[in-house]
Amino acid sequence: MKHIGIYTIIAIAMFSACQETLEQRCQREAQAYTEKNCPALIAKDVTIDSLTFDKQSHTLCYAYTLGGVLDDSAIVNKSELKQQMLMDLRNATSLKIYKEAGYSFRYVYYSRKQQGQKLLDVVYKAKDYQK
Repeated sequence: MKHIGIYTIIAIAMFSACQETLEQRCQREAQAYTEKNCPALIAKDVTIDSLTFDKQSHTLCYAYTLGGVLDDSAIVNKSELKQQMLMDLRNATSLKIYKEAGYSFRYVYYSRKQQGQKLLDVVYKAKDYQK
């Protein structure tokens, strides 16, 4: 009889864990990613500073810092950069569940040379990345 109570508690705990909404999951995963991995150098002169989720607008926001040549060229090649980012987003299988839910994706790039200066701030909505 004692084992039935323990199994019931475990079953309720497992059932409750499965009740996480997509928004809660997204917020939890973004926070965990930031705490575990940020800041991190992800490419030459590109550092990811944070990943956040805005529940109100259903937007995942990636914040980066650019250094070196990219710090200057990002300003010159904004159009090219935006197009490449959109293609990367369209092809990102790791974001499939969020894209299917119609979430938005925001990418903010800051200058390493001029701390706090925003070089690029772009938001892609479902209508932008869905084919």
